[in-house]
Parts: sequence; structure tokens; C-alpha cells
Amino acid sequence: MLVLTIWPLFALICLGFVLSRRGWPDAAFWPAAERLNYFILFPALLVSSLADAPLRDPALLRMGGAGLATITIAALAMWALRRTVVPARPARFGPALQGVIRFNTYIGLAVTAGLTGTAGLGQAAVYLAIAVPFVNVLSIMALSEGAGLRAAPRMARSILANPLILACLAGIALTLSGIGLPWGTDRLLDLMGRASLPLGLLCVGAALRPEALRHDMAPLVTIGALRLLAMPLMAYAVGRAFGLDGTEALVLVVFSAIPVAPTAYVLTRQLGGDGTLMAGLVTSQTLAAVATIPLVLGLLALA
Repeated sequence: MLVLTIWPLFALICLGFVLSRRGWPDAAFWPAAERLNYFILFPALLVSSLADAPLRDPALLRMGGAGLATITIAALAMWALRRTVVPARPARFGPALQGVIRFNTYIGLAVTAGLTGTAGLGQAAVYLAIAVPFVNVLSIMALSEGAGLRAAPRMARSILANPLILACLAGIALTLSGIGLPWGTDRLLDLMGRASLPLGLLCVGAALRPEALRHDMAPLVTIGALRLLAMPLMAYAVGRAFGLDGTEALVLVVFSAIPVAPTAYVLTRQLGGDGTLMAGLVTSQTLAAVATIPLVLGLLALA
């Protein structure tokens, strides 16, 4: 049953890859579709999901704390490995860290929706509101190491201009204020949000770069194993320590088990990191996740 829920999501990713490689509709379509989704449709989904989320539920606060703890432990472990075992300059360490702690929000929400229906989207949106800014800061720090305070404005701009973070803040404000989504705006945002996940998965496929798999095979395998196997197992243990169960535990593990996002490649190129390594991590993890996500969730009996 779990495989039947997940394979259609990866079939959409494969379809996006095939369409992109065949140049259909045309080469300019995919960057435009990604921008439309990233700036309009996906934020609409987040606002819609958060507008009805039970934000005062203590379990959500525990999930947010468990998410921060999981990411923090992973980041500290990566920095410790770098200092003691595998020294690496920022251009290489930045992609490696992102390959372990960053996650593909489209796949995460699609898997969550497939396993829980719309019930889990509110919890997933809360997780994103907490984890996305934190992961962005850590990623920029890793890629800009040595820049000191000069990197601070760049981090601030990255966070304040991130449409996902802004959408999460707007959704939380609407919920806590009691305003909600009046006058049919809930239906409008729901319709926009329904278009976001399938389009996002197609764009994930279009962003895959199989040619990047020819390089750095050992780092790709090692970092992929840390991201797709070690991270969800650690998240499960941290979630148990925080007293999570049910949907909150599932969301925490799912977002720790999904592959790194293609946006990590964009950030890596902007900050002078190793783009080839980052592209290889995105592609290899996305391909491997079709097997590892059902394996991990089945092993932990969360779905």
C-alpha cells in the first residue's frame, strides 16, 4: 500500500524529466513554471494549509522543537566530521551539508498528502515555517564560511525574500488573529494549491541532471545514505524523545527522509560552491528516494 501511494509521485518526476529532455513544450517553459510555482502557487498552498492548522496544539510545538533538534544534531555532526575526518573547503562542504539537512518541500508535502490526505498538510506547513529559515541560514553559513559578518546581510535578504517563509508567516498570522480566509479566499487558495504539487513534481524531474552522476561517486553515496537513511532514523529517535506520535511523528520523519531540493543547486552556484557536486546530490538522492522512502517508513511502521 505504501509503494502504491508513493510511486505515482515519482512517476510525475520521471514525466517531468522526459518532457524536459525532449524539449516540450519548450526550454523556456520549465524555468517559468518553477517561478510560477515557487512565488505564487506553492505559497498559496502553505497559506491555505496553515489557515486551519491547530497552532495551539502542544504536539505541534513539540514537532517544531524535534525538527530543530534533528537538523541541529545533523549539522553539528557534519561540522565535526569535517574538522576531524574529511577536511573540505566551503565550496565542497556547503553542498555536502545541504545534501544532509535540506529537503525538497514539493516531495515532502506530496508524500504527506498521499499518506494522510489534507489532514497532515497543516502540520507539514508548521514544520516548514520552522525548518526552512533555519536550514537556509545553516546553508549560507556553510557556503560563506570565512566571510564573517559580511554574510549576515545576504542571509537576511535570503530569509526575508523567501516566498515560502513569507507565506508561512502570513498563514500563521491569519490563524492566530482569528481572521482566517474569508469571502471565498479559502476556496481560491485551495484551487491554486491543488495545482502546486503536481507542477512542482514535474519541475523536480525537469531539474534532474544525470550527467552529474559521473563525478564524485563516493561522496554522492555517503551523503545520500546520511540523508535518506540516517536522518529519518535519527528523526524518529528524536521524535520519540519529544513524545511525538501519529501525524506529527510521520511529518517529522517524512521531511527527514526526502531528498535534497533543487533550489540547493541555485544557492550553491550563487555563492560559488561546487555546482557539479550539488547537482549530483540532487539527482542521485531523488532517484534513490523512490526506494528509500517506502523502506524507511515501512521499517518504522509510520505509514
